[in-house]
Amino acid sequence: MQVFDKNKSGMQTVVVGLSGGVDSSVAALLLKREGHNVIGVFMKNWEEKDDGGVCTSEQDASDAQMVAQKLGIPFHVVNFCKEYEKNVFREFLKDLEKGLTPNPDVLCNREVKFGPLLEYARKMGADKLATGHYADVEPRDGLFQLKTAADEDKDQTYFLCELSQEQLGFAYFPLAGLNKKEVRKLAKENDLLTAGKKDSTGICFIGERDFKEFLKPYLKGEPGDIVTPEGKVLGRHEGLCYYTIGQKRGLKIGGVNGFEGASFCVIDKCAKTNRLIAAPDGSEATLRRTLGAKRFNFTGRVYESVKPHKLEARIRHRQALQKCSAVFENGGAKVSFNEPQRAITRGQFVVLYDGKDVVGGGKITCLN
Repeated sequence: MQVFDKNKSGMQTVVVGLSGGVDSSVAALLLKREGHNVIGVFMKNWEEKDDGGVCTSEQDASDAQMVAQKLGIPFHVVNFCKEYEKNVFREFLKDLEKGLTPNPDVLCNREVKFGPLLEYARKMGADKLATGHYADVEPRDGLFQLKTAADEDKDQTYFLCELSQEQLGFAYFPLAGLNKKEVRKLAKENDLLTAGKKDSTGICFIGERDFKEFLKPYLKGEPGDIVTPEGKVLGRHEGLCYYTIGQKRGLKIGGVNGFEGASFCVIDKCAKTNRLIAAPDGSEATLRRTLGAKRFNFTGRVYESVKPHKLEARIRHRQALQKCSAVFENGGAKVSFNEPQRAITRGQFVVLYDGKDVVGGGKITCLN
């Protein structure tokens, strides 16, 4: 369980990222109970309104401010839209253009929450930066070890796999030992208006909008063929950037000789040939056993590269841990699963675990 530096006595200053949700609200509540000097900060990362003309960040900021007032803590709003646009959104678009399926939440944690926000906290004299993530950090052998949270279903270490030792050393996760029911109960008992607020889902800057319609002003998809792994043409796609691995809806494939009655899903994208590759859902072609990540970030100790390590892995958030073997070499990782995996996706992250310890993570770059 994470603790503050025992060498420091008395009250410490903690900046908590208040998102306007229940998790960060309770994180602030717990810090206040612990007797720290707590400062609430709301990050404004995206300014565009949705199709209904609503900017959800405005409501979130209002909710965060109300929570801060209820707890009696100072509240600030910081605008990191430029940093988010440059380091997260533009990288998101670049990956889509390459035929990848990016994960902006991982980049947001590394490049914004524990980037500009961390620096902002330091300038305010903070000892720690706290968030409402379900995760834990344990000082061990001179390092800061990222660990899974008590609530395995809500564990968010997948999104924190790119954090450095410096970032983890400044991070504090008050919800490490709680489950979601306990968090909502605490919020309700303390009359926080976020107690019953629905959890946010999906990519923050897209919200409830159609993914393809959102992308059209930014990326012009080039139509091409949808083919089987063997090259048989099944239909046409509207642009590789509009599709994700594992997608079944919207392919408009039907009446193909030899595949009568089959339901197809996307298994790969080839940017070089502008082909979307699909196969009957549930077929052997939809499953893979190995993947590679060119740049692997160790969140704690660096594992030796001379032998395979028996670990567990996730290739997406909230996936059940999968047994695997991993070899680390040339700054990357090759992961071989005991059981074949569906929808391994280039551009997403593979995160490795050794018990409750998070070994680290890397962007998936190749499939075998």
